[in-house]
Amino acid sequence: MEMQDFVQWFRQAAPYIHAFRGRTFVIALGGEVVRDGKFATLTHDINLLTSLGVRLIVVHGARPQIEARIAERGIEGRYLNGIRVTDLPTLECVIQAAGHVRVEIESWLSMGLPNSPMANADIRVSAGNFITAQPMGVRDGVDLQYTGEVRKVDTTAINYRMDDGELVLISTIGYSPTGEIFNLTLEDVATTTATALKADKLLFLFGQSGVVNDAGELQTELTASEAEQFLAEHPDANDDVSLYLPCAVRAVRNGVQRAHLISNDVDGSLLMELFTHDGIGTMVSREPLETLRQATIDDIGRMLALIEPLEEQGVLVKRGRELLEREVHRYSVLEHDGKTIGIVAIHPFPNSKMAELACLVIHPDYRDEDRGADLLRHVEQQARGLGIEKLFALTTRTSHWFVERGFKQASVDELPMEKKEMYNYQRRSKVFIKLLQR
Repeated sequence: MEMQDFVQWFRQAAPYIHAFRGRTFVIALGGEVVRDGKFATLTHDINLLTSLGVRLIVVHGARPQIEARIAERGIEGRYLNGIRVTDLPTLECVIQAAGHVRVEIESWLSMGLPNSPMANADIRVSAGNFITAQPMGVRDGVDLQYTGEVRKVDTTAINYRMDDGELVLISTIGYSPTGEIFNLTLEDVATTTATALKADKLLFLFGQSGVVNDAGELQTELTASEAEQFLAEHPDANDDVSLYLPCAVRAVRNGVQRAHLISNDVDGSLLMELFTHDGIGTMVSREPLETLRQATIDDIGRMLALIEPLEEQGVLVKRGRELLEREVHRYSVLEHDGKTIGIVAIHPFPNSKMAELACLVIHPDYRDEDRGADLLRHVEQQARGLGIEKLFALTTRTSHWFVERGFKQASVDELPMEKKEMYNYQRRSKVFIKLLQR
């Protein structure tokens, strides 16, 4: 990476760094991540998140390790709809495998090797009986025995550990109030823990790149409804997707802000998903990530950050903070996942039944999907509501964009009298007018 590229990336990551401080993330990873040696590099990324002030819970599975111990002992594995039937000999293998994986994870998190990303790391790990479990019981005539499900999450104890700066490590073993031990599924423990804590993010690391549509394209963002529709239309979806995507939907519908499905095969996938606007996996949210609303005085700083580079290039007329504050009610802002990515203003001239479309700006990283057209439609709708018949715009650089969207070039004399008197003949902006259909 060139130095300038690094600087640009770091600046783009800054808003995420600020937003994530003090937030609660639940990271769920299968035992294959440890078995295949991938947790060594993942440790570095967890260390970085911890140093940035993220409150972390790591939920780990141990399925391949359990399978290996069962095979060693010659035990026949039994499943019901993908869920292990856990008899007493199998439970012993589960306890041994989960304990081994937990110790291995703790050892990696305890590293502080010089000249490595873990140098001077001070990750304190807390593991305990945070999960109260209950038996799944008999299903479809099969007694699942020591296979259980989460009954309760001790959120008070978990929050206490995180408030003390500790990373909380949870395995897929739960305990009943009477002292019984149950084998739990990774997805149940992670999802229930995240919802109980009202976590900001639930991140599943699994063996796929994310949700892929019929054209082979990665779906980087899905609402809960879109995810449910995908599952209904793809009953034969990849096993991991069909397992984890419903959990992502369940999480966001029950208070988790975002759920992510990320590949565990890509080094740094966790950081790429969290600190770049496109991400590398699939993010699921309860509602659409983009919202268009009226600007408020609190938006002024973010609006200026979008406007000022274009003012310096001469694309936009200079506007000071005071003018923006006075006219903020004329502006609308487009947000993507809480980040301001677009603005537009409407200035009505009621006597002429005309209005000006002004200050239409889209962040450079979000111009590929023609969001400018969305802002134009928004202003047109506003104008019609005000009884406006014609919309006009002044531009020095984007003539073709307006022509492609129904504007026709006009003369300065066709502008409302008030605007014509303010026209800057030195700037020589071109005038475009669009007749609004009722």
